[in-house]
Amino acid sequence: MANKDKKKSINLLRGWPSTSLLPAAALRAASQTALTDPSIWGPGLEYGPDPGYQPLREALVHWLGRFYGDVIPITSTGDSGAGDEVSQGRNVREEAGRINITGGASQSLACLLQSFTDPARTLAVWVVAPCYFLACPIFADAGFAGRMHAVPEDEEGVEIGILEREIRALEQRSGKGTGREDEGGLRYKDPGQYRKIYRHVIYCVPAFSNPSGRTMTLARRERLVELARRHDALIICDDVYDMLQWRVESPSSTSSPLSESRQDGKFHKAILPRVADLDIAKGRSPHDPPGKHFGHAVSNGSFSKLVAPGVRTGWTYSTADFATGVSQTGSTRSGGAASQLAATIVCELLLSKATGDKGDGKYNTSTGNGKEGEEEREGECQLDRHIRDTLLPSYARRHALLMRTIRAELVPLGVRVVEDSLCGHSGVYGGYFVWMTLPRNIETRLSTNTTPARPWPTARAIADRCRASEDLMIGNGELFAVHGDEDAVRFDHAIRLCFAWEDEQDLVDGVERLGRVIRKMLDEEPESWEPKHRALSDVDGAK
Repeated sequence: MANKDKKKSINLLRGWPSTSLLPAAALRAASQTALTDPSIWGPGLEYGPDPGYQPLREALVHWLGRFYGDVIPITSTGDSGAGDEVSQGRNVREEAGRINITGGASQSLACLLQSFTDPARTLAVWVVAPCYFLACPIFADAGFAGRMHAVPEDEEGVEIGILEREIRALEQRSGKGTGREDEGGLRYKDPGQYRKIYRHVIYCVPAFSNPSGRTMTLARRERLVELARRHDALIICDDVYDMLQWRVESPSSTSSPLSESRQDGKFHKAILPRVADLDIAKGRSPHDPPGKHFGHAVSNGSFSKLVAPGVRTGWTYSTADFATGVSQTGSTRSGGAASQLAATIVCELLLSKATGDKGDGKYNTSTGNGKEGEEEREGECQLDRHIRDTLLPSYARRHALLMRTIRAELVPLGVRVVEDSLCGHSGVYGGYFVWMTLPRNIETRLSTNTTPARPWPTARAIADRCRASEDLMIGNGELFAVHGDEDAVRFDHAIRLCFAWEDEQDLVDGVERLGRVIRKMLDEEPESWEPKHRALSDVDGAK
């Protein structure tokens, strides 16, 4: 017989989209189109070309160009990103040469490491911390176990001064510079004419980062590109959350987070250029082989957060020479493009024009004041509509509910939370996650100079107690340390919460349970905080 007193399990660790937000109907229609047209299902059911399904590559030129085009820099050489070049009428097929279709961001990361790194030549992987921790096993599989180095971030993003200091120190210790005179010596891989081996890899999530929710400022992005070009580093950017952005309420707002508010138009455009755009705009670097332009940054995109993780489809955006190198990865040349059939279906989401409820290409939009209006949305596709009408309103509501409950339950205890994603631009948030920092002692919580300092429980102890007593799972900060370099940047007093997976009421209930656990632990002696038997953490579903 079921236990009526058993609490409902709530998982604020899992970084998945709610199944209620997955576009099953749109995918069903796209699949029907793809599988009834021989010109689509024919190539879709074959191996596929190494760079990926060509119609999707070309569709991405337009789709990404609309989103990023207004912020892409233009150089005197005219080497700019897709948005500017499409607007100037340049060749779409040529611009598609910058794009490869992948099996998603994780599969793509593994392929990038296979093609552009060599454990005998690449000195290290530099990981912005806190990090997406499940990237660390991918780096280890590529031969970099014990050679991942944590680089802290602040409100503006990766701390460039620390990163450059550590890179220089490592180069001095290894006795290897970054000049072409160092090309001799041991190597495990022959890159051939279509690829090159980089001296360093820098891994980051520049926009709405997992786990911190922060966005790297333009100034930091520019300095990061300059550093990479000095030290022959490849910046791998997981640009998977860029399009999930919205305006947030101020902490003092009294409006309902459940009310529909019309998003400002600029929130449907990128607010910053990709790191890859900034690098491409600078042209060739001294580390490029003669006649080649590989560049020093690649944008690693995915439809997992925009369509569904199960479609297993993504893309890379880079220089054309780098893109050719991506297509030469051994597993791709053998098996053909990853996700070939799914790519044809996703392509239909980008090619099919969105229609409103009236079927006339117009949308019913709320002005936020109860008045209904219609707005023509030129050039929008089914995926645009799904993002605008389903994902953004839902994530904005979920985030607002979570933040209001955090302010009510946790902030009075001394917990600090990231309120805005982009430093200097209040009211911008995006992605899936909220990052919180706990006080280190109870004296901080009580705000008194007479109370003897006592330690706060660690995030791990709190997470264990939440699971044992409240059937609540949260992301304790230790999960997001860089593997093998955990002591360089510690997060034992930090917590990540995901607002994408659980239903709205469960987000509120989950934070209330978390507050209850913390208050109880603060009233206990520290000796009681550690569990007698530590539960296994469900990192498999964390993402």
